[in-house]
Amino acid sequence: MSYSAPDRVTGGLVQHIIEQRFESLPDMARAAARTFILDSFGVALSGTRVPLVRELHGVAAAWGSGDGARVWGTGERVPAPAAAFLNGYQIHNQEWDCVHEPAVVHPMAVVLATLLAFAEQRGGISGSRLMLGCSVAVDVATTIGMAAHNKLRFFRPAMCGALGATAGIASMLGLDAATTRSALGLTYSQISGTMQAHVEGSPVLPMQIGFNGRAALTAIDMALRGIQGPRDFLEGPFGFFTLIDPDWQPAPFAALGKVHRITELSHKPYPSGRATHGGVDGVLSLRAKHGFSNEQIESIRVLAPPLIIQLVDRPARLDMAPSYARLCLPYVVATALLNGSVDVRDFDPLALRDPARHALAARISVEHDGNPAVNALAPQRVEVLLQGGQRLSMDLPAVLGAPGRPLDRAAHLDKFRRASRSGTVPLSESRQQELIDSVEKIEQLTDVRRLVDLLVFES
Repeated sequence: MSYSAPDRVTGGLVQHIIEQRFESLPDMARAAARTFILDSFGVALSGTRVPLVRELHGVAAAWGSGDGARVWGTGERVPAPAAAFLNGYQIHNQEWDCVHEPAVVHPMAVVLATLLAFAEQRGGISGSRLMLGCSVAVDVATTIGMAAHNKLRFFRPAMCGALGATAGIASMLGLDAATTRSALGLTYSQISGTMQAHVEGSPVLPMQIGFNGRAALTAIDMALRGIQGPRDFLEGPFGFFTLIDPDWQPAPFAALGKVHRITELSHKPYPSGRATHGGVDGVLSLRAKHGFSNEQIESIRVLAPPLIIQLVDRPARLDMAPSYARLCLPYVVATALLNGSVDVRDFDPLALRDPARHALAARISVEHDGNPAVNALAPQRVEVLLQGGQRLSMDLPAVLGAPGRPLDRAAHLDKFRRASRSGTVPLSESRQQELIDSVEKIEQLTDVRRLVDLLVFES
């Protein structure tokens, strides 16, 4: 099908959504879907440990009652939009969920929470349809994100995630082009998210994931009732690219149907902003090779693209909140040096006031490496200056967890197990294995509500 010049991107995107079929997904895309569905479940269960979850349950209860879907962990039955909000928040509230680095989008947080809330409310959604929906959703979210060439101002993970989730549900339902396009326009009319929350380390940052999951479900409901959304939601004079990411290029859209973007997702080994991971990867690798002690460190420099500086170049403070500390590279790297890794407990109040971490963090800095790309997370370079003048360095073309340096299956499962036993109620080994086995055989599920059964804490 051909489109007029002003409609070449939006029309082509909608056509991609309605044409995709599970049978056409290559093995690599199916394997990636299994991997990151399980990964997202693990970090969501861990996310129940964040104290604000309890407050948000109360907020969501005020929106109305219903039993459309369940909250992962507690099993509380709530309307599907509330489930999408709470489960999306739990996935992202510790910065431990997967990311598509070229797009600077955490797609599975909005996507999986929203698609499963919809599937549970509707019933009869098979595992293969969920996998297809996730793949299509990631294609849409990341393609829109990759098209942007301007500095982050709006919270792209949430906003692109909402458009992706809408596309994923449309794909699962087999909606026609007109209804799909209307739903996307209705979602665009509601999406929100600002980087101001990131700058301040505000706890509202991961809530923006939930806001946008709720918006996607509302949009689908309206579109199914025949309500017409704006058609030119991407390219129109007040569309997404005009207002939100105005410095954009259409090239990524040409790859739709040729590249399955779900195969390009990066694991996050540590529960902190992805932009902190290069520093952690570099210092731990250098110490493993050279065996220096923390007492020998004079200073550490992380040379990185401007996005790293924008996202995580902030001083460690004794009064910082966990949401701020997860995005503070000096604190995260100091923690890794002291503990040999980074764990969810490293952002608890006592750890945040640890004098040893702050003393070491004061010797760690982030500097611009001259890379002009405003949306690049790599390459990076880590330099360690030891007392006496010896300088050690490591170049990182790809950071641990990225497709260029992926976690193997054993490391992936180890992360899932650690995450799923760190929530308010640790998931038992037997329940962990049930969940692993069910996701591995997800194509055989006739109704994905079985997955949610396994996400409810055992009494």
